[in-house]
Amino acid sequence: MNKIFIIIKREYLTRVTKKSFLLLTLLTPLLFAGIMFLPGYLATRENKEEHKVAVLDRSTLFLGELEDSKSTKFHFIPEEEFENVKNSIGSNEFYALLDIPQSIVSTNRVVVYSNKQINLDVKNHIDWQLEHKLENQKRAELVSRLGVPDLEDQLESTKTRITVDTLKLTEDGAGKKGSTEIAMGIGYAAGFLIYIFVFMYGGMVMRGVSEEKQNRIVEVIISSAKPVQLMLGKIIGLAAVGLTQFLIWVILMAGIFIGAKSMFVSDEALQQMAESQSVMVQSNPMASEMMSNFEPNEFEKIIAEIEGINFPQIIGMFLIFFILGYLLYSSLMAAIAAAVDTEEDMNQFMLPVTIPLIAAIIILANVIKNPEGQLAFWASHIPFTSPIIMMVRIPFGVPWYELVISVAILAASTFGAIWVAAKIYRTGILMYGKKPSWKEIGKWLTYKS
Repeated sequence: MNKIFIIIKREYLTRVTKKSFLLLTLLTPLLFAGIMFLPGYLATRENKEEHKVAVLDRSTLFLGELEDSKSTKFHFIPEEEFENVKNSIGSNEFYALLDIPQSIVSTNRVVVYSNKQINLDVKNHIDWQLEHKLENQKRAELVSRLGVPDLEDQLESTKTRITVDTLKLTEDGAGKKGSTEIAMGIGYAAGFLIYIFVFMYGGMVMRGVSEEKQNRIVEVIISSAKPVQLMLGKIIGLAAVGLTQFLIWVILMAGIFIGAKSMFVSDEALQQMAESQSVMVQSNPMASEMMSNFEPNEFEKIIAEIEGINFPQIIGMFLIFFILGYLLYSSLMAAIAAAVDTEEDMNQFMLPVTIPLIAAIIILANVIKNPEGQLAFWASHIPFTSPIIMMVRIPFGVPWYELVISVAILAASTFGAIWVAAKIYRTGILMYGKKPSWKEIGKWLTYKS
């Protein structure tokens, strides 16, 4: 046991002291935080840069009718100034030139001149203003032609916009703000992270075993340690590296989340949001009024929806599925590397092992769309795909008995894989110059220890 610990210590310290490990570990949470929080934060910030747009209205339908926004200001010009303004776009006060033709009612087309591609805010504001004003004019003409005084109000009342608020009911009947989109994002990230970890750290085990065998270093090492001890030490050491990286990520992400919440979201806003949601769940007639009186900004909505996720369960199950999934695949990868001499042979034997992992990623999109379906259910219980697929399902809510069954099947399969790998590793690590067949590898499993 002491020899295994020495190997574990060597494998662990060799990896965690590398600069590449430290950089990846520290920068990845910042990248995820930027993806999660930056869009919502930027949505709360005002665009203070003003863009002045010159307008030549040849149709005379929009003169003085176009409204400015915070970032787009309209300035109408006479037709005789058109060429001068057009030739000096970018070098004078105007950001762009909007040319509205006389035929806009029939063609619904306008032209914007600019010395560079106009930004999306300016384009969207121009689109909305022209469409809105032209629609109002056509509607007024229709009302006048049909002779129905309140027709415009009736048409306006038919416009409907639905906002879906998701509340996850707890055992006491209260509700927590939820988001299908965030659950999808977390599930996809967790499943894909396990896929990356298994391939990355399992690949390290495989390359380490292959290099030691090809360089004949293993012949020196096994003079003081058994082959099985060497294999287990290498696998467990790299598992500790992966766990260290993941736990650092959890701590950093928690710190970033708490810091972002304290800086950009008021406790009063979150408390009022929670009270409104609780009232909604209890079917209080005043619930809709409370929700309409309080409209949180985009950043506050994201924070509230993230707080509705059961992160302790997700983190705990991630650790379990990562450890078992990694041990399952890394033991098989170590056995393959010990059984062959060349990289070509190793790639050939790796194909059956990697197919289930790749299949899990392929069906991942379907599982996210329907986490309760038969495909999701069976794939989350098959041991070679369950580490990825079950992590995708957990943010949506999975019954506890399904989790227990899935973990039990995966644990039993992992112990079986380690036993098989130990048999192959013990025999194959000292065999050189011969490519073993599947039949011969099967015979190795019958050899007595």
